[in-house]
Amino acid sequence: MELALWQTVLLSLLIVVVLFLPLTIHKVEENLEAFLFCCGLFAVTVSKTWSGHLVLTALEDPIKITVAVFVAGLLFRYFNKQLQKLTQKAVSFIGLRATLFLIVFILGMTSSLITAIIAALILSEVVMMLPLNREGRTRMVVFTCYSIGLGAVLTSIGEPLGTVVLSKLSGEPHNADFWFLIEHLGWYILGGVVVMSLLASSIRADTIKHAPGVKEEASAADEHSVKSIAVRAGKIYLFVMALVFLGDGLKPLAEITIKKLSASCLYWINMLSAVLDNATLAAIEVTPDIHTRELTFLLMSLIISGGMLIPGNIPNIICASKLGIKSKDWAKHALGIGGALLIAYFIILSALVK
Repeated sequence: MELALWQTVLLSLLIVVVLFLPLTIHKVEENLEAFLFCCGLFAVTVSKTWSGHLVLTALEDPIKITVAVFVAGLLFRYFNKQLQKLTQKAVSFIGLRATLFLIVFILGMTSSLITAIIAALILSEVVMMLPLNREGRTRMVVFTCYSIGLGAVLTSIGEPLGTVVLSKLSGEPHNADFWFLIEHLGWYILGGVVVMSLLASSIRADTIKHAPGVKEEASAADEHSVKSIAVRAGKIYLFVMALVFLGDGLKPLAEITIKKLSASCLYWINMLSAVLDNATLAAIEVTPDIHTRELTFLLMSLIISGGMLIPGNIPNIICASKLGIKSKDWAKHALGIGGALLIAYFIILSALVK
């Protein structure tokens, strides 16, 4: 659809607001779900894309994720002690560094089969049982979410991005099947997962040893209460609904700008994936006649950028909600990594992909 100048300006300003307000205003950061929901409603209103189908999609899309989060929360509530013992045995037997490496590597490489959602739910529980301080825990979550985001794209099961790409390329000339993304991206994904695993293994243990006090025990018990689990699931439902509205509202702006750009420009423009659903951007950018080289550039930039801010990927949202990680803290640890990865992959892909 064609956008008027005033619509283009307002939607462009909205992207700036979504990117920076959560990082600069405490109240926005504290109420991120509600903030993004309002931004989504604003985007859809400005772009005039309201429809019954959109409302139904926004109501339906978060259901599976919300149910998964709620059910997993109940399961972890009852199996928390067993998981804690298993984690402690791993740390005692092979050491913390090896344990951190394996957690990041295994969740990253299996996320395309168990789904990114399940991988994130496992991470959000396990990381609480590791001997890490708050900063170390945040770094561990960021590294692992990057790893999960990388691995999950390899199949149509892991996350919607893979589903969209395989669906759009299923016909001529690509005839994409289940193994298509593994064949074209596998080694690049493996390299990224290994790098994230190595970075995680460099995190130092919390050297402060102390017995949990009454307040800490009460806090831990409350964390796994049915009420807390339900509240977290509700927040994730609102978060995902907000992203549906935001993605649909900004889609017209993306369409009129993205189609005019080269693959190299799109590689960097795709940093918008830090706040927009990467499947939405892929649906716009990927066409049946796309060259394999362009596809590789586009997908790697979408995957990496999704880890840079909390709204960029479902694993980020789940873990940040469960662990109380703030937007500013996430950006502090994730933006630099994302920038370095984007530069490194751009150089590697430019040299190797023909």
